[in-house]
Amino acid sequence: MADSSVQPSTMSEQEKRASLGLAGIFSMRMLGLFMILPVMSLYTEHLEGITPVLLGLSISVYGLTQALLQIPFGLMSDRFGRKKIITIGLLLFVAGSVVAAMSTTIYGIIIGRALQGSGAVAAAIMALAADLTLEQNRTKIMATIGISIGISFGIAMVLGPLLASVVGLQGIFWFTAVLAIMGILILHKVVPQPKKISVHKDAEPIPALMGKVLKDAQLLRLDFGIFCLHLVMTAMFVVLPLLMRGKLGIAAEDHWMVYLPVLGLSVIAMVPFIIIAEKKRKMKAVFVSAVATLSLASLGLYLFSGHLWGMLVSLFVFFTAFNLLEASLPSLISKIAFAGGKGTAMGVYSSSQFFGAFCGGLMGGLIWSNYGLADVFLVCSSVLFVWFLVALSMKAPRHMSSLLKHVQVETAEQVTQITDKLLAVKGVLDVGISVDDSTAYLKVDNELLDEVALDAIIPVVKETELNIG
Repeated sequence: MADSSVQPSTMSEQEKRASLGLAGIFSMRMLGLFMILPVMSLYTEHLEGITPVLLGLSISVYGLTQALLQIPFGLMSDRFGRKKIITIGLLLFVAGSVVAAMSTTIYGIIIGRALQGSGAVAAAIMALAADLTLEQNRTKIMATIGISIGISFGIAMVLGPLLASVVGLQGIFWFTAVLAIMGILILHKVVPQPKKISVHKDAEPIPALMGKVLKDAQLLRLDFGIFCLHLVMTAMFVVLPLLMRGKLGIAAEDHWMVYLPVLGLSVIAMVPFIIIAEKKRKMKAVFVSAVATLSLASLGLYLFSGHLWGMLVSLFVFFTAFNLLEASLPSLISKIAFAGGKGTAMGVYSSSQFFGAFCGGLMGGLIWSNYGLADVFLVCSSVLFVWFLVALSMKAPRHMSSLLKHVQVETAEQVTQITDKLLAVKGVLDVGISVDDSTAYLKVDNELLDEVALDAIIPVVKETELNIG
């Protein structure tokens, strides 16, 4: 037997509250993490015990605790409740911010940053978002959260240098603690309470699917890619602020004047390439070209490390390619992941991203210590060239979308019967049916999909009830 719920094309008021509230929590947390990137190197020189390696570690250690704990936090939210686990995570972030703000040594800041990262609530927030939205609207709330992260990064690059020039590094840490407290208030005052907690294969990691994801060579290529991307970005910010102040003579409080136009113009510049990739179905060509461009831009940062306009142009090209890849990689994960495996694939992907950030800080500090500031860019260019070679061998992704349908199934025989029928529908490319959450996870080509035949297998009913209390 099968059934489906009508899923409105517009979000309800409660879904909008959930979307804006969770995006606000995510963006406040990430803003606090990102603001440190452009200022840490400039405002830690006076700290006891400072070395290039320890500086790099202080920038990136949050990535290690994030990578290790985000999947466990997501699983704990299934058992103990979403809001409870998210609150605990945000309190850990507050504790880490306070420890860092009160520290007078680099070791204290490292401990504080590790504590900040240990509040790894990303998976729990995504799971709560899935609890609070209908299937058809789930991609909208995920997209809203994704956009909020990108906006947070841009704001952090501008706000970090401005705020540090007034209140110093310790002031920024106190500010991030306040942001996390505001996130807790939003969680309990704005975000609705779900009626029940469900496991969503499209939104959170499933331990039973981890082996299948880790054996998928195409997904592993993308995991390696996000590892390299964030390794390079973090390594770059170990030395870039120092080069801008030293070789280019730009005062620390004026660094925002570089980041604002470079980031703003790079976002505009990447849009045509996203259109070409999605609308013209040139995803692989655009993706591989962006990796190559990023490698060349890093080489440009090395060659023009002492020349203002050369650095500015190289930074513009770098962030255009970086933003394009940051937007393309999650889309590729969604396209390539098997039906019902998106949440697990994204969990592994996110862990790879944070582990890359951790390794990037260490790498940047080690290269600076043993060679020089500008040499970090040369090594980054080499890492990106290796990624380019790996990306060349990826298969061009099929142009498909994810679709979820409620199905009432109780036995393996029913699962097999409905799966066979769905796979026979024109435009349905892959099917995974979960008995636990009564959901059919489909990968479809929307341009070919026979919706009439699909509705004949999973008939539409007229009423549904949003999972919000």
